Amino acid sequence: MPYLTSAVLGAALLCFALLGLRARRADGPLDDYVTARNSQTAATLGLSFLASGMGAWILFAPPEIGAFAGPVALAGYAIGSALPFIVLGFYGPAIRRHLPEGRSIGEFAEACYGAGVRRWVALVSILYMACFLAAELTAIGAITAMLSGVPPALVVVGVAVTTLLYTAVGGLRASLATDRWQAWLMIALLLLVGGVALARLPLMPAEATFPSIAAGDALGVALTLVIAVTAANLFHQGYWQRVWAARDERALCRGAWLGGLATVGGVVAVGGLGILAAMSGLALGEPPIPFFALLTEAPGWLALPALVLAVTLVASSVDTLQNGIASLAVAGSGRRGLSIGAARRVTVALMVPVVIVALQGLSVLRLFLIADLLCAAIVVPVLLGLWRRMTPVAAVAGGMAGMLGAVLPGWMIQGSLAAGVLAASFPGSVPTLPPFLGALVVSTLVSLAVATAAPHKRARTV
Repeated sequence: MPYLTSAVLGAALLCFALLGLRARRADGPLDDYVTARNSQTAATLGLSFLASGMGAWILFAPPEIGAFAGPVALAGYAIGSALPFIVLGFYGPAIRRHLPEGRSIGEFAEACYGAGVRRWVALVSILYMACFLAAELTAIGAITAMLSGVPPALVVVGVAVTTLLYTAVGGLRASLATDRWQAWLMIALLLLVGGVALARLPLMPAEATFPSIAAGDALGVALTLVIAVTAANLFHQGYWQRVWAARDERALCRGAWLGGLATVGGVVAVGGLGILAAMSGLALGEPPIPFFALLTEAPGWLALPALVLAVTLVASSVDTLQNGIASLAVAGSGRRGLSIGAARRVTVALMVPVVIVALQGLSVLRLFLIADLLCAAIVVPVLLGLWRRMTPVAAVAGGMAGMLGAVLPGWMIQGSLAAGVLAASFPGSVPTLPPFLGALVVSTLVSLAVATAAPHKRARTV
């Protein structure tokens, strides 16, 4: 069985590599390598948003949230997962008009506020995407260990090297080409694995009820997830690349809505399996993994398509993150920037520490939450860049105030700064609303106040 599994996974990764390499433009300029400017239809963008946003996390987080927090919290997670696409669908056309030759969130920040803010925003974006990469590769290692006898390190390195091959050579076009196929394969495998697992689910007890927590707590979890996931994903450079890759503004809007609605459907469907698993009385494991608990009642052969599903989910998000990090580094070097060869070397170099972390099998949830909180503290000041009253001082003041706002609730409740800092670092890896709400509200209020109090409008390029 390990040999068959290795062969099937190797074949899937080889297909992804061939699709990506075929899409490359051997003589394309650096700008095409990182943006594929004005080339993608709404359908392609919608599938790409779906594939690049759907990582292995969908097999862990939504089922667990559904099983323990109930439908309201799951709805919050689904909305938070899709909202970044919708925001860029609304906000993206204005960004394209004001920065038609843009390539990254860093360049947008520089056009609005200057080089200093660009470096700050680029650092946050790279930190977040590196955490995302490490989490995805760690997840595929854990899934491999659960479902097969294949060494997890082999699959982790295999996914990293394969995606690196076609993204380093083909750039964004390679990622977009594989996303189309990966999205359809992902949908088909989710239907197969979910359908078979559901069919073998134990009969529901007569007294079965929806899992739920107190209404106020459920709304708090939902709001926390909406803020955390939306704020963090707005610093996902892979999504920003697609703003300029869209053929036109209409394609961007329609593609963003298509990707967003498909993402909501996917998260709700997989999370719903977690709810059903909990209602059936199935043992969910320790730590709880409802989706994989369902597979214990399913036929043994289902483990192979489930593992292919996991590899597809990871590859579709990893290739987007790899290309996003490289493009942000390239764009951050200035418009004359690096050569394509240097961009490829940056991609490879940035993956080395990520793979090393992933091979340790560590939990990155707490790092993810801290990175999400940092994004929440500065997302509003960055997005206010198109408001003509905003200034670099207002943006920096808002971001700094947002970080203080994250600490403030714990400080006020527990009476010490140290307690506030500890609460904002999420001990126990449990997402809580006060730090996120404090970061978002305080950063917004301070940005608006400082910008409004400024005596003169700034000179600006957007």
